[in-house]
Amino acid sequence: MREVISVHVGQAGVQIGNACWELYTIEHGLSPDGRLMEGSPSAGDDGFSTFFSETGSGKHVPRSLYSDARGHYTIGKELVDTVLEQVRRLADNCSGLQGFFVFHSFGGGTGSGFGALLMERLSTDYGKKSKLEFSVYPAPKIIYDICRRNLGITSPSFTNLNRLIAQVVSSITASLRFDGSLNVDLNEFQTNLVPFPRIHFPLATYAPVISAEKGDVVPKDVNAAVANVRTKRTIQFVDWCPTGFKLGICNEPPALVPGGDLAKVSRSLCMLSNTTSIATAWARLDNKFDLLYSKRAFVHWYVGEGMEEGEFSEAREDLAALEKDYEEVGIDSVDAEEEDGEY
Repeated sequence: MREVISVHVGQAGVQIGNACWELYTIEHGLSPDGRLMEGSPSAGDDGFSTFFSETGSGKHVPRSLYSDARGHYTIGKELVDTVLEQVRRLADNCSGLQGFFVFHSFGGGTGSGFGALLMERLSTDYGKKSKLEFSVYPAPKIIYDICRRNLGITSPSFTNLNRLIAQVVSSITASLRFDGSLNVDLNEFQTNLVPFPRIHFPLATYAPVISAEKGDVVPKDVNAAVANVRTKRTIQFVDWCPTGFKLGICNEPPALVPGGDLAKVSRSLCMLSNTTSIATAWARLDNKFDLLYSKRAFVHWYVGEGMEEGEFSEAREDLAALEKDYEEVGIDSVDAEEEDGEY
């Protein structure tokens, strides 16, 4: 058994969670009341126990927790112990808990404030368990553009966006739930994507891959495609990580929500990459913060909730240090390339 607990915090976390669990039930052949549907592919398989627990009456209940409160200091502080008690109950119901998926946004009071408080406590109580965050950066323009350009939706709703995000989350978690020729364990995300403790913000890329001829994807073809990318040097790797790729192939084809926007495909591809380009997002965030904080805009709301003004300066310094960390990783790689060029 390799169980994972999903925690959904704030409006963004809750709504993305609804889209994810809607998709999971379809993938595992479960009806809305949690019972296995007749002839479902999961009927003789234990794969769904990663995300679902079975009750005595035969129902399958999601291993998930939804929390929507307000902020870090007042209501959040009162609620966090109750939430952690529910997490403990879910953990006690697992025979081999692998870790947690935490869904929240970087903006807003609950997603950022209570989300940070909860992550802090989870790190204390479950320090050795993996924690994979699905965080929404407060600039969803790219997802809106994908919906307009690729799916032909003139005015995308949150439902359209969340179902698209759910496909990415499903793809990332597929190897935990289904059989495959190259399975990826939850711990391997951390091992292969996080070179240093603070460099831990991978980006997700998702694309449908439709074969011209009928046939399944075999490891040999995947390895050949990756070798081709390496040979062409289309991706610049840091010098201390020359291999660069970790592959996982899942045998289960992507499932779709009935009446959804996406076309049926036999295969999809999801890539997680830890790239220095994310430093530009931190730089934009720093710049926007500086403009607002110089005028002390909205500061009184936070101080009124129990926050001290000095914490803003500390957070700003921490983000500047994070930006510098990513910059140094990039500089090390460039220096190594220049040295190679001299020879």
